[in-house]
Amino acid sequence: MTGLASPSAGTAAGARHRKPAGWQTGRATRVGLLVLALAAVVIFPLAFTNQSVSTIAFLTLIFVCAAVAWNLFSGYSGYISLGHAVFFGSGAYAAGIAAKDWQITGSAEFALLPLAAAAAALIAVPFGLIALRVRRHTFVVITIAIFFIFQLMAFNLTSFTNGTIGLNAPFLLWDPVSFDQRFYYMALALALGTVAISWLIKGSRFGLQLRAIRDDEDRAASLGVRAMPVKLTAFVISGGITGLAGALWFFFINQVLPQSGFDPLFDLTVALMAFLGGLGTVTGPLLGALIIEPAQQYLTTQFSNSYLSQILLGALFLAVVLFLPRGLIPTVAAKGGGWLERRRGRQGAPARAEDDDGGEDGTDAGSEAGSVTEAGSEADAGSVTGTGAPAVAGSGESSAPAATSKGPAS
Repeated sequence: MTGLASPSAGTAAGARHRKPAGWQTGRATRVGLLVLALAAVVIFPLAFTNQSVSTIAFLTLIFVCAAVAWNLFSGYSGYISLGHAVFFGSGAYAAGIAAKDWQITGSAEFALLPLAAAAAALIAVPFGLIALRVRRHTFVVITIAIFFIFQLMAFNLTSFTNGTIGLNAPFLLWDPVSFDQRFYYMALALALGTVAISWLIKGSRFGLQLRAIRDDEDRAASLGVRAMPVKLTAFVISGGITGLAGALWFFFINQVLPQSGFDPLFDLTVALMAFLGGLGTVTGPLLGALIIEPAQQYLTTQFSNSYLSQILLGALFLAVVLFLPRGLIPTVAAKGGGWLERRRGRQGAPARAEDDDGGEDGTDAGSEAGSVTEAGSEADAGSVTGTGAPAVAGSGESSAPAATSKGPAS
């Protein structure tokens, strides 16, 4: 009769939505590891009070912020930016110029952090309007050109930037241990906030639109995605967070120079961190920063050749692009998933052999399950615009079925 589903079809639908065996155990394990990781980073400055270790830890967290913010735009949209040092340096200089002109001293300097983020975000608007008019490879070239324009401005606009002398941050009357610990916790809060923003964007319709642009911008536009506003919004958010990290770095280092605030190696480093961990994932840039920045700082302190870490950084970038293009997290996840599938296949072989003896009933049930699955897949296909149009097809993370899903795929 019309409107009644066959028992085999109901069984197929239930199997389709059934969660894999052991998913609760896996989820509990991930939550437990997350709690342990958070506890470790919270007690870290209390357990390690050595000033060199504290400095490396702070700089690592700053690069976690910068790499995650960079990935928030470049990883999700596919537009590789090599000009994010513009925002980092602009945030530092905005805080320094404001502190000098307004004669701000002591801990009151931290009130300038929102100003630094706003200045970097404001710079990102005309920057993005110019650079985002072109696609992909040309975009990379334009970001490099704009970066060097800002670096030359920092050298030559001496009435604002003091040229090669640079700007000094307000002096803080804190003892060394309190100084390191307070800056560490501020950087940790900024890093966790940045990761949370990246996670929220990844699971939102806005994040789905960014990934649709990454996979096929023309098709995304044909489905109703307003590509330019979406890209520009992500670019501004990314720039504002990077500027905030730059201002906090400036207060910690206590000085900003044109060559340190607008450092071309900064762009190479944050891009490498994202590529190494996994471009377009939530936790990939975090993992890359936790690996690369401590290693780079260690090499800088252990070897007198100041260019050794830069040479190794370039070699590592080349190796990652050639031999690990998907990054560590996607590669390990793919290999681990394949191993689990093979293991489940071996365990399920006897059960499938028994099912094959069912004759035509098993065949009919399989056919109905296939029909239900196919129909359900068509019904579940999400739209990047929410209008019911088919979702943008793509590989990897871009094929997320719903723009409003809450859980990120990292």
